[in-house]
Formats: sequence, C-alpha cells, structure tokens
Amino acid sequence: MTHVVSTVVSFLALFLSLVVVSGEDVIRLPSQASKFFRPTEDEGDDSSSAGTKWAVLVAGSRGYWNYRHQADVCHAYQLLRKGGVKEENIVVFMYDDIAKNKENPRPGIIINSPNGDDVYNGVPKDYTGNDVNVGNLFAVILGNKTALKGGSGKVVDSGPNDHIFIYYSDHGGPGVLGMPTSPALYANDLNDVLKKKHASGTYKSLVFYLEACESGSIFEGILPEGLNIYAT
Repeated sequence: MTHVVSTVVSFLALFLSLVVVSGEDVIRLPSQASKFFRPTEDEGDDSSSAGTKWAVLVAGSRGYWNYRHQADVCHAYQLLRKGGVKEENIVVFMYDDIAKNKENPRPGIIINSPNGDDVYNGVPKDYTGNDVNVGNLFAVILGNKTALKGGSGKVVDSGPNDHIFIYYSDHGGPGVLGMPTSPALYANDLNDVLKKKHASGTYKSLVFYLEACESGSIFEGILPEGLNIYAT
C-alpha cells in the first residue's frame, strides 16, 4: 500500500503543476504547482482565461477486500482540496461500503497508510452503490445531466479554458476495467467518450491517471493524438 500511496501523491503533484501551452497540443509540467492552480495577479481569480479545475475520482470496486481503491480515491480528494480545487468541481464515484463495514476496525474511518489519518471525512457522496456505473460516469465526463440516473447530479460542466483530471482505481484486464456494477468499462467506449469530450470543445487539457492492471491496453493504439490528453 505504501508504494501505491506514493504513486498517487506523485501523480497528483504532477497534475497540480500542469500548465497547457497556449496554441500547442502539448502539456508542460513546471516546477511551480501554484502556476497551474492559481491564476496570476493580472488574471485575477475570476478570469475566464485562467480556467476552472475539475476532477473525477472513480473507485471501480466494492467489498472490504478492495479497501485500497476507495481509500486511494478518498486520499486523492483530500489532496485536491488541499491543492485548491473546489468541492463543487470534484465528482466522486465510490460504492461507499468500506467506512461502515463490519470488518473495519476503525468504524466510520478510512485510511490509506498504516496508522494514517482519516481520509473519508468530508468526501462527497456523489455517486454511491448502484449509481457507480458506466452510464453515469460517461454522463459526468460529458457534462450530460439528462443522461444521469441517480446520484447527486454533479457533472463536469467545463468550458474551453478548463482543465480536467480523471483518476480511476480498480482492477483491469486487456481492454477492460472493472466497475462495481454491470457492465464493465471497456476501452473503446471510454476512448469514444474522451473523443466526444474533445469534440465538444469543453476543456483545454485533460489528465487521465489510470491505476489498474493492464492499464496500457486502455489507451495505447486507441486514443488519438492531438486531443491534448495526457493518459498514464
């Protein structure tokens, strides 16, 4: 678990320092995280040119034996909040059967490091239980409220200058990712959604951090270049 924690922290640090080079289909990673998360004095806090930061956090499993997936999503939420992303711009998918599980030795608490602090407190329950499904995930990414079935109704209502971070944690296989409900999440379907998101012109940059076995098969040879998406 320690290795997973350090990996998540490192990648979130990468995201928090993301800057899109104007007019180019490339993403730079500057040393100053604040340059990405906080607009310059000239831009001001409400400048449309600064863009809004969005995040979608997905734990694709259920069951206490899969504790780490929801723990990592909760930890990612806490890191994003500390980095300045607003709660209303973070959408959380988690089955929510860990904190109050009878096997949990610390009822109501989730940690993601040995003897660690609670990372569950304050995490929004946007999509839980059977609402953690492929249809709702795609609707959230596309900002399509009418396609939602259940949940909080929160979506990525992004604009052309905005930056999006998607984090998925669960099991995977060649071309497929697990979900706690049926159907599973398939590579071609996910890439089609990302292409639709790009075609809608509703982001400036998108980072997709996929933490699962066979993760390379989800994007390699499928995701086109030129979408300003950094997938790993």
